[in-house]
Amino acid sequence: MPAPEFQQPSPVPSGSSSRLFTDTVAYQRPGQCGLQGAWPHPWASCFPHWVSPQVFGFFKGMSFPLASIAVYNSVVFGVFSNTQRFLSQHRCGEPETSPRHSLSDLLLASMVAGMVSVGLGGPVDLIKIRLQMQTQPFREALGEQPAYQGPVHCIATIVRTEGLAGLYRGASAMLLRDIPGYCLYFIPYVFLSEWITPEACAGPSPCAVWLAGGMAGAISWGTATPMDVVKSRLQADGVYLNKYKGVLDCISQSYQQEGLKVFFRGITVNAVRGFPMSAAMFLGYELSLQALRGDQAVTSP
Repeated sequence: MPAPEFQQPSPVPSGSSSRLFTDTVAYQRPGQCGLQGAWPHPWASCFPHWVSPQVFGFFKGMSFPLASIAVYNSVVFGVFSNTQRFLSQHRCGEPETSPRHSLSDLLLASMVAGMVSVGLGGPVDLIKIRLQMQTQPFREALGEQPAYQGPVHCIATIVRTEGLAGLYRGASAMLLRDIPGYCLYFIPYVFLSEWITPEACAGPSPCAVWLAGGMAGAISWGTATPMDVVKSRLQADGVYLNKYKGVLDCISQSYQQEGLKVFFRGITVNAVRGFPMSAAMFLGYELSLQALRGDQAVTSP
């Protein structure tokens, strides 16, 4: 039974706005970025925005990620598919005579995609978190005024004060999040869509793509939560406070001060947002390929 074959996708920013919404909910819990929690439940952080006139606070820091998400997703998906194709050709010589998917090929291609994602997504995540840190609850907790006037000013300030390396603050934690995270993103999608699709079908239906993509996203984001907490704390560090010397120091301080549960803060938000965001992304990706190539099936046979 044929399973989906990744090819270079068109830049479809599916799920980008929904991700920014739930990212704001996750990162505005002070415990996520290293402050003592002011909200007993993750969704309670929504209420200050609804009761204030600044409803758009849900989308704080959205402009820069939204402008870059299409390029980011296109490159990550393209790196994965091309790396997988290269490994298959190198291993078997002729891709037509090789097995459709090898777990080792999928694993290595996912790891390469994870490394590339850090190079592209590190600065984007940093700018987003720095801007989200400037919302009212953080400023009141720390007694500070906003440090940045917008994405461009944020980039310029970081480069001026920390150098170009400052744009990759928390990159080591992001590597530890994204390399296993993308392994648990692409591999479950490939095998779940293959498992859901009946043997008589040439390829997975849109429903199968949506379901497999959503499940893969929930799995990936749920398991990535501990390192996402560490990454977020490192990237938020240096705006109003300067607490951590590195990944191990951040893990050690967080555990000593707040216990093991701190690494699972936001896991509900991450898993919940992972399903619709990834389902929309994979479905948009597959349907865009179908439209561009004029195929009858959702994926190539």
